[in-house]
Amino acid sequence: MRQPDLHKYPLIWRKDDFFIKIYCSIPNIATGILLTTSKAAFIIDPGDGILRDLNKDVGAETIIKVSDIFVSHGHHDHVGGVWSLLTYLSVLRRKAPLTIHYPKGCVEIKSIYNAFHQVYGKELSYKVILKPVEKQTAFSRNSVKIQPFKVNHREPLPDGISSELIPSLGYKFHYDSKSICYGGDTAYCDNLVKFAKGSDLAIIEAGARDEHASELHMTIEQASQIGKTAREYFLVHVPE
Repeated sequence: MRQPDLHKYPLIWRKDDFFIKIYCSIPNIATGILLTTSKAAFIIDPGDGILRDLNKDVGAETIIKVSDIFVSHGHHDHVGGVWSLLTYLSVLRRKAPLTIHYPKGCVEIKSIYNAFHQVYGKELSYKVILKPVEKQTAFSRNSVKIQPFKVNHREPLPDGISSELIPSLGYKFHYDSKSICYGGDTAYCDNLVKFAKGSDLAIIEAGARDEHASELHMTIEQASQIGKTAREYFLVHVPE
């Protein structure tokens, strides 16, 4: 079982043609992930800078092939790059539709889409399909099976004391008898324990700022305990 250094991005994992690259996952700054197979190209949590990273790494030829975007939740460090991606695909004169999967009730994605469509809708060369995810029902895209699952992510309320649950998901990607579990941001939750176990790769957030249990994020110890139930794991979203 291999655990990489916590802060050395990008983090890369490959098994045959099943590939994932985490360009970064920095709390309150940005997350950006590319997942590919020989038949598919997905973006997961396109935070600020994702277009720059993709363009430098794989270029327009791969970017235009992205069929789906998977969003774990609507915080800015996970969706800050959506607008630039949508605009760039229009510049490339994309023709194929683009599907954005996101937790039902995530107002940020709907707001970004509505604003984008208002500005560029008349000149848009492709269709953006919004797919709010409400049920934990698996589906397939380009020979990849995707299992969404609810996680426990909260945000502080203005009083600085209490917090509220926000729409949030993890995703497990199955391809060619291999699997990658991406938990998104979450405190410790049974669903993440369930879906991470036995995965070929588990990507687990460890965003708590100290070693005390938190209702907002997991500690490194909590995240590592879950990660060790997978064949390999990455700890991400660790505060710098």
